Amino acid sequence: MSVDNSTVSKVSESWPWPDSLDALAAAPKHHALLLEDDRVRVLQTTIPAGDLVPLHTHRWGGFAYVQSWSHFIRRDERGSVLFDSREAGEPPAVPCAQWMPPLPPHTVENLGPREISILVVELKIVELKIVELKNPASLAVPS
Repeated sequence: MSVDNSTVSKVSESWPWPDSLDALAAAPKHHALLLEDDRVRVLQTTIPAGDLVPLHTHRWGGFAYVQSWSHFIRRDERGSVLFDSREAGEPPAVPCAQWMPPLPPHTVENLGPREISILVVELKIVELKIVELKNPASLAVPS
């Protein structure tokens, strides 16, 4: 099986936000790079109880393996609430895996009392689709 690398460059070229907002650059205290190549990027996301993750993006969608979870609020670059996990019903049973779409600029506030820990696998070879972040059911993962 071969990989069509034209998809990778298409995603990178069409991303409207600067590299300075990438999770690793803008929020290095909360994102650690575990692996990266031309097809995938694997991050460990850690958000201690009470922490606020600075404004950042996730260019590629993929999946999130939630290892520990706590209530959180995701806000856009203007501070408007995009998702409040307290309003989304029952929290996920952890560990669990969930789809994670590409995410435009956002912050995440861990409301505590536990650390949020997520292994994020970003798939660079998928087509870019930025989701409408007003749909709480589509974004139950804080990353």
